[in-house]
This record gives sequence, C-alpha cells and structure tokens, in this order.
Amino acid sequence: MDNHNTISSQQLLAQLNWRYATKQFDPDRKISDQDWTALEEALRLSPSSGGLQPWKFIVVTDPAMRARLLPASYGQPQITNASHLVVFTAKKNFGEADVESLIKHTAATRGVSVESLAAFRGMLVGGIVKSMDEPARDAWARNQAYIALGNLLTSAALLGIDACPMEGFDRAQYDAILGLSSQGYGSAVIATFGYRAATDPYASAAKVRFPKDQVIAHV
Repeated sequence: MDNHNTISSQQLLAQLNWRYATKQFDPDRKISDQDWTALEEALRLSPSSGGLQPWKFIVVTDPAMRARLLPASYGQPQITNASHLVVFTAKKNFGEADVESLIKHTAATRGVSVESLAAFRGMLVGGIVKSMDEPARDAWARNQAYIALGNLLTSAALLGIDACPMEGFDRAQYDAILGLSSQGYGSAVIATFGYRAATDPYASAAKVRFPKDQVIAHV
C-alpha cells in the first residue's frame, strides 16, 4: 500500500491531544472557505450503517438564525461566537423508499444495474426497515449522526480547527426554528467550529482520560 500521503502516528496523537471541547471561541476569527469546504466534504464522506446516510447536516452561519438558536441552546456562547455551527439531523421514520434511493444512486455511481443490487437491497430492508419499529429506526438514525460528528471532530482537529460537540440544546425548539420536521428530519446533536479564544481557561487544562488499561481490553 502506498502511504506516502499519510500522517505519522505522532502527528495524529498530537492533534487529538491538542483538541478539546472549546468553551470560548474567538468571534473575530473565521474558518477559511477552503478549510470549511474540506470539512463539509469530510462530513459527506462519513461512514454509516449500510452506507444509508440517514442524515442531513445544517450549517448555520446566518447571525440572525444563530441568535434565534441561542435561547434554545441554554444561552451557551459558542452558538453565536464560533465561526460555524453544524446541526446534525437524522431521518425520521426511515423506510423502504430511503433504501430504494440509495440503491438507485449506487447503481448509477458504480455503473451497475439496479437488479444486480437486489440482494443488497433485501439485506438493508430486512435488517433496518423491517426488523425495527419506528422508534428504534429513529434511534438508529440518530446513532449514525454521531458517527458523522466523530468524523468531523477529528477532521477539524487535523486541520487545527477547534470544535465543541454539544448535546445541551432543546431539540424540539431546534426542529421548529429550522423547519426540520416538515422535511422529515429531527435534530440529533450539534457542534460549533472555529478558533479558541486566548481567554479560554480550558485550553490549557490537562486532558482528563481514564488510563488505557481501564478502557481497553485485549482478548
């Protein structure tokens, strides 16, 4: 395998140690268009169960919309001070039509017939749609959004961009303000991105993680 473009293990760990859940962003520093375009592509490339991608990512940069979302986020300043806000939303009541959409797109992308994907389609319909009731499918879709969140947090760290994943927000209010319900989606989790303020005391705090032997087992 040609790996001349890969980063070193030291570089990876350095960036993961550098990142933290940023509490204070510098409101005057914005992410460049080039870097943000790369992060949006990283989002699009996120893995998901069966490749089904039961999500939509709402990038909120409009100051007026961010101000509306602030009270629904319990007044956390990251919402308005960060360069970008991303709302990770999950498809509600995921069904056979959603599987069909992926099958058609797969056939077109790979230049194969829809018929040749019948077994794959059957596996997805049986394993996701028919084996779970609606609440379980909604929970499954929300879990997929968290995979995308993790991918974006690491991608941002590798570019030296700060981030803060956040579950402290009112999902119902977000869904209403952003008009998500009418689109068939529901907010799952949010994250802000930008650059840490020099005044954020958490930037220099020691990273708190349990020791390796407590969280990793080998069998």
